This record gives sequence, structure tokens and C-alpha cells, in this order.
Amino acid sequence: MAVTLDMVKNLRETTGAGMADCKKALDESQGDMEGAIEYLRKRGAASAAKRSDRTTNEGLIITKTSADGKIGAIVEINCETDFVARNEEFVNFVTTVVDTILTKNPANEEALLSADIGGKKLGDLMNEMLAKFSERIILKRYERLEATGTGFIMDYIHTGNKLGVLLELTAAPASDSARANMRDIAMQIAAMSPRFARRDEVDNTTLAKEKEIYTEQAIQQGKKPEIAQKVAEGRVEKFYQEFCLVEQTFVKDSGKTVADVLKEIGNGTDAVRFRRYFLGELGENVASENVANN
Repeated sequence: MAVTLDMVKNLRETTGAGMADCKKALDESQGDMEGAIEYLRKRGAASAAKRSDRTTNEGLIITKTSADGKIGAIVEINCETDFVARNEEFVNFVTTVVDTILTKNPANEEALLSADIGGKKLGDLMNEMLAKFSERIILKRYERLEATGTGFIMDYIHTGNKLGVLLELTAAPASDSARANMRDIAMQIAAMSPRFARRDEVDNTTLAKEKEIYTEQAIQQGKKPEIAQKVAEGRVEKFYQEFCLVEQTFVKDSGKTVADVLKEIGNGTDAVRFRRYFLGELGENVASENVANN
């Protein structure tokens, strides 16, 4: 039987083993799923026959930037229990993964798991984690940002490694206070969860949908259609202020916007893009006051 990508993905979801190991297991078993699982278990790549029904609500998010601030990486790796998430070996493994993403710039997940780490493949190290803890462990997502020109990457991790941010700015910090302000903006992203850096990034589909919702709400409140449209335009401005980073009220000083803080940094510094990872992306985000007080 020809081994397909879907078969490899299904085996990976079932066992938690790496993509390359799953492909090899299916090749060895000629496409037989149970035979592939047995093959992986014998190699220690999967320590349980089936893991697909286990939830992975715990884990870690880790960020790291290069010494010059030109490159940043962020990764989320999930596991089943907080006990494993807090284990030193698991923490070290996730740190190794983010280091590898940062320094080796793998083209895809397969290349990442094939990366050489002290004579072992990263995927082999993951298999060791699977075998040691007998839990489902998933490399959920990762990204690597590289600043262009004079740009700079600032990272932020909230206490407990459940929430992380990478922020690209147009200039490097020229002073300690500028660096502190940049970190505060990254913290702002963690606390207030903007969807866009600036209003010109809001796509027409999103904008049209928001206007439609606001117009309908106004009509339901008894406004005439022409008045409802004007009300909707006003509410769109509030949408920008809520979801566009530079227009948000600064979480550490309600008398400022993020744009004001960018001006304080100087050098024409602006926010270019950001990535925000919240563990599992389930439930409410971490409360703003908790992040702001970190």
C-alpha cells in the first residue's frame, strides 16, 4: 500500500512521534497502522499504543531572540499534564527546540525534527520525551521572524510560559529606556490581544463584517437605516482603537496610546508586525492587570 501524507499525519496524531519516524514506520509496515504503531513502540518513539484520545491542554511557550535582536523565534509545545510541563527535562527540550528554530531556520517541521543536536536528531530527543513521560507531546506551532533593514525583534514571555510575544519594530533601541518601552509594547500585545499592528492592515472583509454587525445592532435599537450607518462608522473607529496595536490605550498608562510610546522611543520607531501565542488558544486571555503587573 502506498503511504500517503494523511496516513503519516494520522499516525503522528495517534502516537505523538515525529513525521519522519511515522513515515518510516508506515513504510516498514507497508501502510498497516497497527503495525506502524508497534514499530514505533519498539523503537521507543511511542510509549503508548494510542494517544489520540488524550487532551494536551498543558505545555510551554518559549521565545528567544538573537544577540543582535535581528531574529526571533517562538514555539508552543503541548503535553497532557502540568507535572510534565514543569519538568526540567521537558523545559530543556522545549528550549532546545526554540534554539534550533532560531539558529538553523528549518524549512519545515520535518527539517526541524531532522536537525542535528549533539549527534542526535531533534526528533530522537522528542521520542525520548515521549518514552520517558508516557504522555502525548505535540509540537503545536512555531515561527521565526527576521527583521529587515534597521529592524529589531523584541520578545516577551508572561509568567508561567503560557503566553508569549514576538514584536518586530523598525529600529533597535538606542537606550535602556527605549528597550524598556519596547518590552512594554510587547507586553501590551500579550495583555490586550490586538489583531493588527495598524488600521491599514484591517482587511476589507473584516471591516465590512464589523460595519454590518454595528449597523444591524443600531437598527435593532430603533435607529433609522441612514442613522444606523453613521452609528456604525463611529463604532468602526472604536474597533480600530480596540484591535489595532498602535491605537490602543497603553496598558501601563491610560493617558497614552501605544503610538505615543513609540514616539517616546524615538528614531521614527514603528511597530511592523507581531506574533502572539496563548497556550492552547482556549478560554479567556490572561487578565490585562496580571500581565501589566508582571
